This record gives sequence, structure tokens and C-alpha cells, in this order.
Amino acid sequence: MEIVDRQQIVNIIVKNLIANVDGVEAADLDTTKSMADYDASSLDIVEVVSSSMRELKISIPRTQFTGLRSIDDLADLFYSVRNPDA
Repeated sequence: MEIVDRQQIVNIIVKNLIANVDGVEAADLDTTKSMADYDASSLDIVEVVSSSMRELKISIPRTQFTGLRSIDDLADLFYSVRNPDA
């Protein structure tokens, strides 16, 4: 599996967030904030996470998502799973 850099992962998450949550603009996005800070419902968040994992071709047990506080935390988790040897 080819290595995907962290910025590419952030871009995928942001793209899916914009597609699923009304009123979110890429220019206004701060990845240190949570998706809930952008008024994403729990269903929106599930869709963003699921869509991003499909695009990255990864699968992560739900238990690994506990404790994540920001979009950056999610990107770090996706990066470590997608690039285990990096």
C-alpha cells in the first residue's frame, strides 16, 4: 500500500466534512477543532469518518475513536493506520 501523507488525509477528511455538513467552508476550517464545533451531528460525523476510511481503504474498530478531540486527532489516527511503517 502506498504511503499517503498526513496533509492528503486531512484534505480527504475536510472534503467529506464539507460534503456532509451544511455551511462548512474549507477556508474557515480549523483542524484543531472538532467536527461538532462545526455543528456536525453524530450521523454527519459517522458519514465523514466512514467516507474517509473508504477513500483511504482502511478499517478501524470504533473503540479506537474514543478520546479523539479534533480533526487533527482523527487525521493522526488515520495516518498511523494507513502508514503503519512510516
